Amino acid sequence: MSAAGKIRSGMGGWTFEPWDVSFYPEKLAKTKQLHFASRQVPSIEVNGTYYSSFKEPTFLKWAGDAPDGFVFSLKGNRFVTNRRVLGEAGESMMRFIESGVAALGEKLGPLLWQFAPTKKFDPADFEAFLKLLPEKQDGVVLRHALEVRNPSFVVPEFVALARKYKAAIVYADHATYPAIADVTGDFVYARLQTGKDDNPDCYTPEALDQWAERAKVWSGGGVPKDLPRADPSTDAPVKPRDVFVYFITEGKVRAPFGAMALMRRV
Repeated sequence: MSAAGKIRSGMGGWTFEPWDVSFYPEKLAKTKQLHFASRQVPSIEVNGTYYSSFKEPTFLKWAGDAPDGFVFSLKGNRFVTNRRVLGEAGESMMRFIESGVAALGEKLGPLLWQFAPTKKFDPADFEAFLKLLPEKQDGVVLRHALEVRNPSFVVPEFVALARKYKAAIVYADHATYPAIADVTGDFVYARLQTGKDDNPDCYTPEALDQWAERAKVWSGGGVPKDLPRADPSTDAPVKPRDVFVYFITEGKVRAPFGAMALMRRV
């Protein structure tokens, strides 16, 4: 067995107007942007799937544009997570899962389920949601990541539930969202959201060094000692884990460069 999982870093999406100047070669056609971007970073988090529905031919096209080994993380559709009763999300969830995501095959990374900052932790309802998460679709294994944004989730009960259903809790490096570094799945998912456009690589060199070290700890099966946890009293089994680190939101103009700088360090 490998002593460490694979570390992949990327940004959110590949279409962003300022990147036409800062990231993409001059006069590169929009239709060639994914082909280019997927050769600069090993993974991209797709935000468009949160807002819109896509069909199988689109996922097949994305898979064809990206090289072997590349992975897309897909944000689950908002109609699944933006609801008062999460346990009633089954129909919306299957509509998303069955839309063709499995067509990505080996290039399908984690599915990211993002919850609004107003969504508070209700243990019974959240478990009802977790029970809905399918393990496979069309023979493709599905991995699930949970991004919660309300401080009520910073409790051991949430960590225990996520671990029970083998879903990864997203670590958010954010000004206001809760930071939960507990490892609960067989992979780790981090979203770095405090970058700045005046940093050439989105984050400072010192911060990138730190995140590279944390990613290495995660990939080796550990938990970085300098990150906050909701339940420090229980540890996940120590085993190699794949790590996904995305540069998102703040400092978006420089986000691709943050991802490339992190990959150079790991």
